[in-house]
Formats: sequence, structure tokens, C-alpha cells
Amino acid sequence: MHSSSTPLPPASSMPAAEHDTAGGFGRLWTTFMWARVLVALALLGLHLGPYLLGRSTSAWVLGLCLAYLAATMAVLAKARPRGPGSAFDPLWLPTVGVDLLFFALLQLTPAPAAINYTPLLALPVLTAAALGSRALALGTGALVALVLLGHAAWTVQADTWLSSADLPQAGLTGAGLMLLALLTHQMATRLAREEVNARRNRVEAQVQALVSDLVVESLPDGVLVVDSTFLVRNANPAARVMLGSDQEVTPHFFSLYDDPAWEQLIAIVRRTFDEAPVDATALVLHHEGRQSSRLQVRTQRTPSIDDSGVSLCVMFLQDLREMEARLRTEKLASMGRMSAAVAHEIRNPLAAISQANALLDEDLTQPAQRRLTAMVRQNAERLQHIVEDVLDVARAQGQSDHPAREHALALDDETGAFCDEWRQQHGVGERLAVELHAPGVHVQFAHAHLRRVLINLLDNAARYASARAGAIQVTTHAVRHGPVLLMVWSDGPPMEPAVRRHLFEPFFSSESRSSGLGLFISRELCERHGATISHERSWREQGGQRVEGNEFFVGLSRAHGGHARISDGHSALT
Repeated sequence: MHSSSTPLPPASSMPAAEHDTAGGFGRLWTTFMWARVLVALALLGLHLGPYLLGRSTSAWVLGLCLAYLAATMAVLAKARPRGPGSAFDPLWLPTVGVDLLFFALLQLTPAPAAINYTPLLALPVLTAAALGSRALALGTGALVALVLLGHAAWTVQADTWLSSADLPQAGLTGAGLMLLALLTHQMATRLAREEVNARRNRVEAQVQALVSDLVVESLPDGVLVVDSTFLVRNANPAARVMLGSDQEVTPHFFSLYDDPAWEQLIAIVRRTFDEAPVDATALVLHHEGRQSSRLQVRTQRTPSIDDSGVSLCVMFLQDLREMEARLRTEKLASMGRMSAAVAHEIRNPLAAISQANALLDEDLTQPAQRRLTAMVRQNAERLQHIVEDVLDVARAQGQSDHPAREHALALDDETGAFCDEWRQQHGVGERLAVELHAPGVHVQFAHAHLRRVLINLLDNAARYASARAGAIQVTTHAVRHGPVLLMVWSDGPPMEPAVRRHLFEPFFSSESRSSGLGLFISRELCERHGATISHERSWREQGGQRVEGNEFFVGLSRAHGGHARISDGHSALT
């Protein structure tokens, strides 16, 4: 029973939620129906009281009140409005029509107390105005005005028409009810339109929220929403992976104090709230039982949520390994393909040169000539090493898109075996010292790859270390709640700043006799297994003295399911 001069969408085209009886229209309908029931009860009590007290009361008026009460209860229990959209609703007859008939009959019935029932006629007018169309509202008001004028004409004597005020009063009341019907209808129409708009806006907001959640959930970068108490209010899956947080174990809301590895994040959040947002900073989170996370973090502070000044810190996390891998892949893709092609082309002629030189050396007897063939042999071997390094780079890059197969290695056992092998090959003797402090610790690394990394570091150390005992030192150490470290130290001189900046870049070396690929290949292999490699100057004991040297740190991840047994004892191989 609702339409307006500014039409709302027809009921057939509106969503079901906008015209069912559970919405605002249904609540308004129920309110008017209960108002009719209360009016019926009041009128029944008004006439039943004198009847029970033995005063003169018309029995048919009581019957009429009972019938009206029954009709209102039946409409409240059984009737279901169709909602806005039709100019005339069949429910007008059992609601507004019944009210008009009943109140008109009461008005025409003589009562001993001369009760005026005119104010009750406002109820059907308001019902038609709020629940019906404008035409229905004005028509109902006009009908009420005619009823009032008819009643006034019926009760006024013919000779007193000119002097009686009943007719003007009835006309004025009818006009007022028609104006009330018009204003009420305009207000009801506006409220209905606003309700429709509110529902549409709510649906749009829900859709936008769903899309935003979907976008945030699928982002490869991590997003954390943290309040001033360091409580994480929201974290997308990528952020949970970077934090080492298990979705099935960690609740939706958790605190940054729950894990010791997140202490650096707490400092960044505190800085954001106390000073200013962090533009970009790099950090490493050392997780217990899994590989470390190298992250770049930037933050933003949201505006105050309310007058209390409460705001949130939004943290954006990026995996530095992935960023660096993408940059290296883009930067070295073409170079890798070209280098591999060149290396393949050089390999066969180089083998022919080495074989011809070996045959020539067998026929030579003069020392000067044999020195020349030795020089050819040495440089051919050097070229062979460069070719193998280039091909190793190509193989590492070709496998970088595939996750490395997990290998559980006993770090101390493998490190000791590799160092013994290298010592025998190079005859370094007391120059190499090995201290193993991670007994029983298993790491995630392939056997051949760990051997290649350690041999590369030992070759690099031997190139610059002195000839003293303990000039090269290999150490293992398991950090509690952190990585397992493999360290190679040498007492070589400090590197120049330019060398340190490009230390792990391919084809960069401070020596002309080096291919510049050893450290680069070591980093590639480490990153394939979730490990890290770095360099710094540090002090070590050597011959009873503290000596400064170059130290390379390889941070290895514990094998899944493995448990570290950290011992204070020292096992040394010399």
C-alpha cells in the first residue's frame, strides 16, 4: 500500500529485501495494526464498564465493539501486506474501510455522555497516508470530511443551519485531516525512499568490503593492522607466512609479544606511534624451527577512529628474498643465457687445446719448451674452471623457479668431512682449524650444494689468508630461537669498500685470476634452500692473540622435525 508522486521502483524490480514484510514497511504496518487493536480494546472497555455497573448501554454497541476487536485481531494475525508499489491495496477494505465504518457508526449512535468520536477518524487517515498512495490518502481524507459534514448536517436542525457552528467545524476538521493525510504521505514516502537508498548503500558497502578483503587476502605482500597495545587486529595470509604464524594455531587476534622473533616489529610499531611512519626498513626475523624471514617493512598510521584519538598502525611487509630474486632474474636472465651459450662453445675447443698440449708435452725435452706447455696447461685449467662456474650459474638460475628438495643433513658431520677433504687436497695442514659446536643439529640443505658453498668459501679464504696456524677457521653454532650458523674466518686484510659492495655479484673479483663467480654461486645455492650468507670483519683467537679478519656467515634453517641439542663442549679438528 505504498507509492508516491516520485515513484519508487516497482515491486517486481526491487530486491526482495526491499519490499518484504520484515523491513521498515512491515514494521510500520505492524505498528498501525497494533494501534487499531489498542483502540478497539479502549472502546470496548469504555462501553463495557457502564454496562457492568448497571447503567444504560446499548447492547448492539457492545456487539459492534466486540466485532471491531475481532476484526482488528484477525487482520493483525492473518493479513500480509504486499508492500509499496500499488496504487490500491485490497487490504484497504479490512483496515481503513472497517475503521471508517466503525467510527462513523459510533459517531451517529446517540450516547448518554455525548462522547465525541471525531479524533478517532484520524487513525484511518494516517493509516491510508502512511501505507497507501497519495490518491488513496487524499481520497480517505475526503471521505472522512464527507462523513463529518454528513453527521453535522444530520444533527443540525433546519432552522438553525445559519447560526450553527457544527457545519464549519466539520468542514474545518475534514480539511485539516486531508492536509494531515498529504503531509503524512510525503513524510512516509521520503522515509521509504531513504530506506531503499540505505539498503542499496549497505549492499554496495558490503560488496566493496568483500572485494577489499579478497584483494588484501590475495596480496603477495603482507599486511598487518596493529593497535597501540601491539595487538594484531588483522593479518593476511602472506603476512602470517612471513611472521611464521600458523593459521590453525594462532588466533585471528594475537599480540606481537607472543613470539620473541617479532621484537623488531614491536620497535617499528612503537616508532610509528611515537614519531612518524617508517618509510622502508629491512630486518631479519629469526624463527624457531624454520627458516628466517628477511623483510622490508613500511608503515602508515590511520587517522583517529574517534574523539579519543585512537589510531592503528598498518604495516606492509615484503619478502626481500623474493624481491632480490626477481631483480636478479630480470637483470641476469639475458646474461645467463649468453654466458651458458658461450661456455658451451668454449668447452670443446678448450678440451682439444688441453689434449693437444698434453701430447706435445710428451715429445718435448727442452726445459724452456716444457715451461711453455706448463703455462698452456695452467691457463687451460683456469679457463676450464671459469667455464664450469658459468655453467653452474646457468644451472642454478634454471632451477631457481623450482623449490629445492628438502635434505636433512647433520651439519657437524658434513662440515668435518668436507674440511678433511679440502685439507688433504690443498695440503694446508695446521693452517685450517675446525670447531664444531652444533652436535645433533640437522639442517635443510642438499649435500652437494653444502659442499660447494663450503669449498667456495674455503678457496676464497685460502687466497688471502696468511700461512700461520689457524689462519683459516671453520665454526658451527646453533643459535637458540634462531638459525644454525656455519662460519668461515680468515686472517686476510680488510676489503676495500668497492669490493665489499659488489662482493656477491657475478663476475666481480679483485683478482684477475678469479672468475668472480664463487661467492655469487654460493649465495644462489643458499637462497634456494632458504639460507642466508653475509660477510663482516670480526676478531678471533689465533695463537693466543686476538686477530681481526674476514668472516662469512651462512645462516642455515633447521630441518623440519629436527631438534637442536646445543652443547657447551668443543670438538676441534686441526
